[in-house]
Amino acid sequence: MKKWFVQSLVVILLSAVSSWGASKTVILATTTSTQDSGLLDVLVPLFEKESGFQVKTISVGSGQAMKMGEKGEADVLLVHSPDAEKKFMTDGFGVSRRLVMHNDFIVVGPATDPAKIKGASAADAMKRIARTGAIFVSRGDNSGTHAKEKGLWKGAAITPDWQKWYQQTGLGMGQTLNVAAEKKGYSLTDRATFLALKKNLGLAILAEGDRKLLNIYHVIELNPVKWPKVNAAGGKAFADFMVSKKTQELIARFGVDKYGAPLFFPDAGKNPASLGL
Repeated sequence: MKKWFVQSLVVILLSAVSSWGASKTVILATTTSTQDSGLLDVLVPLFEKESGFQVKTISVGSGQAMKMGEKGEADVLLVHSPDAEKKFMTDGFGVSRRLVMHNDFIVVGPATDPAKIKGASAADAMKRIARTGAIFVSRGDNSGTHAKEKGLWKGAAITPDWQKWYQQTGLGMGQTLNVAAEKKGYSLTDRATFLALKKNLGLAILAEGDRKLLNIYHVIELNPVKWPKVNAAGGKAFADFMVSKKTQELIARFGVDKYGAPLFFPDAGKNPASLGL
C-alpha cells in the first residue's frame, strides 16, 4: 500500500476520532492584521454561532503562528507568508492549505515625504529611503509583513543601516505604525490595518499598487498525525467556514461601509497562479 495513502487514511481516522470527543475550543493562530483590521471581530462570532465551537484567537506574526503550529500549539492557522507556508506544508506540519483572500501592502510615511517616494515603485521607494537616510520603522518580528519587507530590501539590493536610519520594534502592525507616526518615519504595512488605524496616525499612503506588494492569506489545518491532541475537527470546521461562499461574501463587503472600499478581496477557489503564486 502506498505510503501517501496510509498517511491520508491515518489523518482521516484521527480526524474522525477527534470529532467524536472533540474539544469545543478551537485555537486559531493568526496574524495581527486580521485582528487589528477588525475582520475577526465580525467572522469569529458568526463561526461560533454556526458551529458550536468557541475560538481562542492568538494574534501574532505569521512566523510566530507557524512556530505554534510546528509545536502543535494551535488547531488552525490564518497566515500571510506564502514562502514560509510552503515550507510548513512540505515539512508535514499541515494537511490542508487553502487560499482565502488578499489585500496589499503599502509604504506609508509622513505627508512631507522627505525621501520623495510618493508614486514610486516598491523597489524605488526602498532605494530612496535608504539613499536619504530617512527613518524606516520595521516590525522585525518574523511576521508575513516582515518577510515581505526583507524581500523588498533584497530586491532593491539594499542592506538596511541599523546604526542610523533603520529601526525594528519587535511589535505587531498597529503598534509599529504608532512608532512610525511618533518618529515621523516610513513603514511597510498591510492596507487593512492602516485604514483601520489611519485616523489617529497622521501618516499617508506614499507607495502602492506594485504587484510585488500583493498580500495573500491562506488557512492551514494542522496535522493530527504529528499532533494527536490537535482539535482536527474544529480546525477543519474553521477552515471550511473561511472558504465558504457566505464567508467569502462577507469578506468582500468588509470595510465598504466605513472606508468606501473593501479591506480584503475573497479568493477561495481561485487558481493560485492568478495571484502570482
